[in-house]
Amino acid sequence: MTINILFSASSEGWEKYQIPLQTHLDRLGLPYRLATEFDPEQVDYIIYAPNADVSDFRPFTRCKAVLNLWAGVEDIAPNETLTIPLARMVDHGLTHGMTEWVVGHVLRHHLGMDRHTMGQTGVWTPHIPPLAQERLVTVLGLGELGEHCARSLAALGFQMRGWSRRAKEVENIACFAGKDGLRTALTGADFVVLLLPDTANTENTLNRETLALLNRGAFVINPGRGPLIDDDALLEALDSGQIAHATLDVFRTEPLPKDHPYWAHDKVTVTPHIAAATRPECAAPVIVENIRRGEAGEPFLHLVDRQSGY
Repeated sequence: MTINILFSASSEGWEKYQIPLQTHLDRLGLPYRLATEFDPEQVDYIIYAPNADVSDFRPFTRCKAVLNLWAGVEDIAPNETLTIPLARMVDHGLTHGMTEWVVGHVLRHHLGMDRHTMGQTGVWTPHIPPLAQERLVTVLGLGELGEHCARSLAALGFQMRGWSRRAKEVENIACFAGKDGLRTALTGADFVVLLLPDTANTENTLNRETLALLNRGAFVINPGRGPLIDDDALLEALDSGQIAHATLDVFRTEPLPKDHPYWAHDKVTVTPHIAAATRPECAAPVIVENIRRGEAGEPFLHLVDRQSGY
């Protein structure tokens, strides 16, 4: 029987993904149809992005799984009409792209690069930064992305702590869990990197209380989700000097409104949600592997825990 695969995302996404998906599907050697339109009752798999038109999954009575193109699933996981397996995107490109962005910005602030790139004034101002081993970095969220970032920073010599909802063990990382563990993980940290999912339990993880736990003059780096930070509390901490700088890639409203205080703040760097992008050449084989597994009766990869929301 022919496998019918619905690509439900933007037209721009279809242009990027069609050929990579077809290339990997052809290698399966199974009959398939990949298209942007099907009668719902004929669909076996949905390749999905939350910016798609599909919001009611009840008509897709034959569908075996929804395969998300994005790492974040907060816009689809709560959908009560979706009762079949949902897989999030975990791939080489996302992981390494995120790690490169995080490591780059940690090193930028650690080395004080802005002093020179923003300070071409003709004044000779030597600045010798501490060694990485003298800096404490806390990564909040030890999933695929967080763990890889933490390992990479540890390899550079930084003192590393990590925090997750459930207890974990990661080599060369001091791991903490739970409410008390969060306080311990943040206390005295010079950097905090946020890579938690967006759930009711993670909203405002960084707030007035938790920001005060960091070492004075600490750096905040958020490539995770905008609601993880209480924006007013962060602005207060920046103005008081408790936080030296915040590099933010994600926001509660995107694009970030032109009148938002972050744009004009001299201690904030705004990047336009580019820390980790899904690259078709990396994502296509992950999607196709899950289709192969579905046809072979094997467990799907990267399934979302619908109760926890990620």
